[in-house]
Amino acid sequence: MRRMDAHRTLTRQAGLALLDADTAALGRRYADRRNTDRGPGQATTTSALSPFLRRRLVLEAEAVRAARDAHGPAAEKFVQEVFWRSYFKGHLETRPWLWTDYRRRLEADKARLAAEAGLRTAYERAVDGRTGIDGFDDWARELAEENWLHNHTRMWFASIWIFTLGLPWALGADLFMRHLLDGDPASNTLSWRWVAGLHTRGKPYAARAENIRRYTDGRYSPAGLNESPEPLDEPEGPPPRRLPQADAAPAGEAALLLHLDDLTPESLDLGQVRVVRVCGVLAHADGAAEPVRLADREAMDDALARAAAHFGCPVGDVPDDTPLVTAWAPVGPSADALPAAARIRRAWDDAVWPRCTKGFFKVKEAIPGILRHEI
Repeated sequence: MRRMDAHRTLTRQAGLALLDADTAALGRRYADRRNTDRGPGQATTTSALSPFLRRRLVLEAEAVRAARDAHGPAAEKFVQEVFWRSYFKGHLETRPWLWTDYRRRLEADKARLAAEAGLRTAYERAVDGRTGIDGFDDWARELAEENWLHNHTRMWFASIWIFTLGLPWALGADLFMRHLLDGDPASNTLSWRWVAGLHTRGKPYAARAENIRRYTDGRYSPAGLNESPEPLDEPEGPPPRRLPQADAAPAGEAALLLHLDDLTPESLDLGQVRVVRVCGVLAHADGAAEPVRLADREAMDDALARAAAHFGCPVGDVPDDTPLVTAWAPVGPSADALPAAARIRRAWDDAVWPRCTKGFFKVKEAIPGILRHEI
């Protein structure tokens, strides 16, 4: 496996090269080692593909196909992890009020930070890595300096944030979204809710010292953790909505609008559209760290250049009388920022998202059928 800091170049070419280099490790080795965090500067035990998958510089189907072609059934754990990302997107797509609620909570929590000196002090100590909790403080600094945390470490961090430090979960989710190179609105929001015991109601995730010792190879042994937390609670929300209908691709000339949730426009099914212009919308997380903003810009520039070459048209402003077509933007900043356009949804999402109204099990049991028909 490669070190995470070797992959700050976010282009499709770099993503496919990483997938090719790491495919050999996406079978049994991935399943056996993926929970271990060796720390900054060490070889990652995960694939490090998530910044590319988050922006669809590498497609889910491409990653799954590579792993299954190389490892067959031994790739099952990696394949499931890819489907978890799609599950979270589909779950938020059918429950968009969870994103609205997160945004509302975040604004309320920011107001509390301004008004409550004690909360503000505790928050600043956590963000700066000055809590005195073994491991947590290093992770806070790693997040700020490397724009990355191992997946298992993210769970420990969130649990300690919520249940040991007593900080609002929305502020922690916002911290991750602002700093993580692979910060994904759905995965991030719903993972924090899962740790808090809100996604799977009444079942919080507890960071335990023994688990941390084991999966950091003994580097950390924190004391004083709340290892028997009570889940957070909230009123039951409305039932999931029906997945919104995608649009039919318009016939004739149109401009293709790119966004950060889908940056491989060459493979979109555009039907009879003749793309005459390409343009892009950069919708960063509010307050995104400069490395994240630069990565987003690099990824967008790469996609615009590829799209212009593929469709044989210029990049630039779109005339008012030219219709817009775009890949479907799932709930999050891109969807919030897009103007009116014909929204084209990929077959992968149409296959997975309707199954995401409850827990992951419904998606998991459908994986073999989806893979037979979609890739």
